[in-house]
Amino acid sequence: MTVTKQKNKIDVSEHLGLVHLCANRFKNRGIEYEELYSAGCLGLLKAKEHFDPGFEVKFSTYAVPVILGEIKRLFRDGGAIKVSRSLKELSLKITRIREDYLARLAREPDIEEICSFTNETPERICEAINVALPPISLTPADDDSKELMIPVSAQDEKITDILSLRHIIRKLEPEEKKLIYLRYYKNLTQVKTAKLLNLTQVQVSRKEKKLLEKMRLALI
Repeated sequence: MTVTKQKNKIDVSEHLGLVHLCANRFKNRGIEYEELYSAGCLGLLKAKEHFDPGFEVKFSTYAVPVILGEIKRLFRDGGAIKVSRSLKELSLKITRIREDYLARLAREPDIEEICSFTNETPERICEAINVALPPISLTPADDDSKELMIPVSAQDEKITDILSLRHIIRKLEPEEKKLIYLRYYKNLTQVKTAKLLNLTQVQVSRKEKKLLEKMRLALI
């Protein structure tokens, strides 16, 4: 019960900046940015669904690899995102609501208003908009802009690499973590690291090379 309550406290809209940062890493690689962003949003929703506070990591740290995984799947699947029939029907309903608001009020409906008409959760609404429809404004607007206008905080793009790297390091064996810590956090030479680990400099060099390759492959 406690875990469920903590999961429900996660507001995915506060983490959309992560989706943009992850999607930006794959721009100009043959898939439209809207598709990259939509896949990232699916990853964000999956991260919320499977996140367990017992992991003892921040949600953002857990979410980044999941978001990146969904985006990478686009390239494996040739850029196609499979959309369920119910999600398509919901997207059509949202389109009708949007058109009605534009006709009567000359503005876009916000997520809360769409939720009240559809009896769906904000997460479900976001999924329908970002997967089955071209991006539209989710905030009140005076024009007929088709851009996705969700405010997100400005963050350094390096955050995705940092969070992904931290996620990978947590999965390393204790001795591997120690080697990385001594070499790249303490900035010790291979000779000094070898003494602390009771190894030879050659052994440290070989282990470090294999470990860096292992981490590099995990980041791709």
